[in-house]
Amino acid sequence: MKEFVISDAQAETAVLVGLITQTQNERKTNEYLDELEFLAHTAGAVTVKRFTQKVNGPNSVTYVGKGKLEEIRAYIEAEEEAEREIGMVIFDDELSAKQLRNIEKELKVKILDRTSLILDIFAMRAQTANAKTQVELAQYRYMLPRLQRLWTHLERQGGGSGSGGGKGSVGLRGPGETQLEMDRRIILNRMSLLKQRLAEIDRQKTTQRSNRGRMIRVALVGYTNVGKSTLMNLLSKSDVFAENKLFATLDTTVRKVIIDNLPFLLSDTVGFIRKLPTDLVDSFKSTLDEVREADLLLHVVDIAHPDFEDQIQVVEKTLGDLGCSDKPCMIVFNKIDAYDWVEKEEDDLTPATKENVSLDDLMKTWMARRNDNCIFISAREKTNLEELKKVLYDKVRELHVQKYPYNDFLFEKYDEEGA
Repeated sequence: MKEFVISDAQAETAVLVGLITQTQNERKTNEYLDELEFLAHTAGAVTVKRFTQKVNGPNSVTYVGKGKLEEIRAYIEAEEEAEREIGMVIFDDELSAKQLRNIEKELKVKILDRTSLILDIFAMRAQTANAKTQVELAQYRYMLPRLQRLWTHLERQGGGSGSGGGKGSVGLRGPGETQLEMDRRIILNRMSLLKQRLAEIDRQKTTQRSNRGRMIRVALVGYTNVGKSTLMNLLSKSDVFAENKLFATLDTTVRKVIIDNLPFLLSDTVGFIRKLPTDLVDSFKSTLDEVREADLLLHVVDIAHPDFEDQIQVVEKTLGDLGCSDKPCMIVFNKIDAYDWVEKEEDDLTPATKENVSLDDLMKTWMARRNDNCIFISAREKTNLEELKKVLYDKVRELHVQKYPYNDFLFEKYDEEGA
């Protein structure tokens, strides 16, 4: 009963739809649609058109206004006449069951929202039994309140002696509602089973974590596609899957890392994203426990991304939702090799923008803001990697002494061996 099937079609064409509101200006909406296009590309779709509308907020019935919906339908029909079929329309916000039903009725093509698109990508990326179970649970949580639209082709059949099938017509429910109730019960039972499986996996992972010995745990966190897995490979000399697509990593990977004879555990976690579905956060609890139990967080940031400051806020908010705001955290600004800026001309009196800030100025600003608790690297070019290792060594050693003070003699041994 899965409806997340983008990956089953090859190069399916898509149209994107977003809103410009009082809280989300045109620039921000375009950035969100850029990200939505990247999500669609990751899922195997090709974006051919974008539609935006300035409104106070989403229409509760059709998300966009009636006129804009007619404009989208006219475009789809024109493309069909030109033998260029539009496979789906993707909306940048989560749609309610009513919105989905009304939009599908009007456009007569497959309708997805940001949440279902992310869930589809997660389903594609899941490799282990743990990840697959978590994704399936999140899918069912998404589907449950939207079941009714799957049965709109079946009319509710009332009847009886003049009752008209009203509220008093007990026992006169039609096959549509009966099937709906059956599906709801099946899904609830399946969700209960999945939760039991995840609870068992959680117990196993808790046991695994308790058996890892007295080592400091460091977790790589950050927005999706910022280079966490690439950095993981460099530090641990492993071969974790890394790709220039969103959510390349779903399963948490833990590796033992040794820097100057000092061992610690390094974990690579699933990336965060704006408008991350709450159901996904809940379903991936066992995966995110690696973040909760970490002694040090390495927040990896793509400094070459034009909206990296917003991405930092998204990650920090998500960490706060996970109860990790008080953990020691260090920002690792990655991809300095890709950072691009334009120097303002002397006679240009317009206000400076983010695009006019040099990398040196940006480094000074953030180092002052974070009290030097940040570092700038390029994982791809291995720039400043040794400096990062030195900082990591100092922080891990400090945390180890705090957590296991009676093991301090080990550092004397490490220092002697290093000397």
